[in-house]
Amino acid sequence: MVYGSRGLALLLALCIALITSLFLSLFKSVDLSALFVAFGISFSVSYILVFVVLEFLIFRELDKVYKLMAKLKKKELSKIDKQKSAPLNPLKSINEDIYSFAELKQKEIDELKKLEAFRREFIADVSHELKTPIFAAQGFVHTLLDGAVNDKTVRTKFLKKAAKSLDGLDMLVQDLLTLSHLETGQIKMHFENIDLYKLTEEVFEQFEEKADKKDVKLKIEGESHKVWVYADWQRINQVMTNLISNAIKHSQDDGEVVVSFESSKKNVVTSVRDSGEGIPPEHLARIFERFYRVDKSRSREKGGTGLGLAIVKHILDGHNSKPEVESVTGKGSTFSFKLPRVKPDSAELSDALKN
Repeated sequence: MVYGSRGLALLLALCIALITSLFLSLFKSVDLSALFVAFGISFSVSYILVFVVLEFLIFRELDKVYKLMAKLKKKELSKIDKQKSAPLNPLKSINEDIYSFAELKQKEIDELKKLEAFRREFIADVSHELKTPIFAAQGFVHTLLDGAVNDKTVRTKFLKKAAKSLDGLDMLVQDLLTLSHLETGQIKMHFENIDLYKLTEEVFEQFEEKADKKDVKLKIEGESHKVWVYADWQRINQVMTNLISNAIKHSQDDGEVVVSFESSKKNVVTSVRDSGEGIPPEHLARIFERFYRVDKSRSREKGGTGLGLAIVKHILDGHNSKPEVESVTGKGSTFSFKLPRVKPDSAELSDALKN
């Protein structure tokens, strides 16, 4: 496990250091000694950062399972203690104690097997997701080192492609850290009265250019009005950003992405509907898992880290809610979630007092 983390960290650090040195070499004022210093610093910092991130994520998952096993053991041992206090035949009591102990050990073995399977799957997923942008950037760098760096047009083109791969890598690491902080409770929710309608308009503005490129229409269903809920603005903004981005990504050209709000006395249900290819029924139960993709090859072509829906799930968990999905293959999907409703009068009064 450590060897895998070190290998990935070493590969990434080397790639970043090479690109940094190549970039600095474009400036005539930078001499050879400065390039070596820049290479060393870039390599060291990158290696430490990635290694710490990987080790932190992996050991956190192991600790979570061990805590679960400790709870299970405590619960089972308490059952054994209760059985001892009961007035049973001595031989029967010994037999039941042995059976209970054997059952407890079997459960521990099963948990260890699940832990090992999870560990292998987790490391394989992280390794694969990190290798993709690393190898892409590495290929561009080696091409430049093989002589393409002398051609200014080719050099600029390849450096831009390498930078794009590293941007994708940075996005993956940031999503991993966000997910890690959410799962460990390090990110605290700051609840307040927020206007979902206004929040959605701001997210739409963010994706106007992306939608225009595919001729996808973005619209909010119903009349323009405020939709007040009690939630964390920043985190729900992240939820809507991920859902709307996915909806645009998977919608057909000339399609549409529609956001709607359905209010009841206590809650507001927010729905994001796309006109995409839909999700087959057998995949619906797993799409909120980390790195899970319905069609891995097509999903990677469209970009993304494979962590967006997992982040959505954990943010909504922090709001005592959960994401729902309905989909029809060939017609599109609808993602929805529920948040506690705030009466317009009290919400506007609270908003006025803050301003």
